[in-house]
Amino acid sequence: MTFIELKNVSKVYRLGNQEVRALTDLSLCFEPGEFAVLAGPSGSGKTTALNLVGGLDRPTSGEVIVSGVDLGQTSKSSLADFRLQNIGFIFQSYNLIPVLTAAENAEFTLMLQKVERGRRRRRVMELFADLGISGLENRRPADLSGGQQQRVAIARAMAAEPQVILADEPTANLDSATAEDLLDLMQRLNSELQTTFIFSSHDDRVISRGKRVIRLEDGHLVNDRTV
Repeated sequence: MTFIELKNVSKVYRLGNQEVRALTDLSLCFEPGEFAVLAGPSGSGKTTALNLVGGLDRPTSGEVIVSGVDLGQTSKSSLADFRLQNIGFIFQSYNLIPVLTAAENAEFTLMLQKVERGRRRRRVMELFADLGISGLENRRPADLSGGQQQRVAIARAMAAEPQVILADEPTANLDSATAEDLLDLMQRLNSELQTTFIFSSHDDRVISRGKRVIRLEDGHLVNDRTV
């Protein structure tokens, strides 16, 4: 069963009078429960592809279909609701809200979904225990290490049990030991919950863990292999 499909997708950005072609005629399909890596050097188009799958950007041409929804033809408000209900994001820069505590950051998606406060707090406490950050609930992002902030970001992405988690260079700011621990955790979540994970990365630590590695160069698909 195809869960995510990119059909002949191209993406062109306009910078003044210049055109920058980030993706050219890219076609890909993902099945539920995949643990896939979009690999390639900077400028290869992997983050653009991830943003299109997450509905953070729209294709210039072609179709991006996720769980039967054509994201390129969906209104902004419907797209925002679709992301809220179906997609978890883990950003390279964490994107935690500085004035909120770790627990409040992790609860944020559930709060937007109007989940009752006690229920969302219980869910976050369970995730913090799984992630090894129990006791940090009341700290603000500035008082957390990079690895701790990343774990909070993962808790936020997982809290609503989305169909897919998109992770953009998730190990870029982490030391080797922390990166390996987080990859272990994400592999376990993928195995136990069948959550679909799609990464963009040029980090060999991430690429070596992928069950499927899709290589992009200059916006083109050059290799797609399943391990």
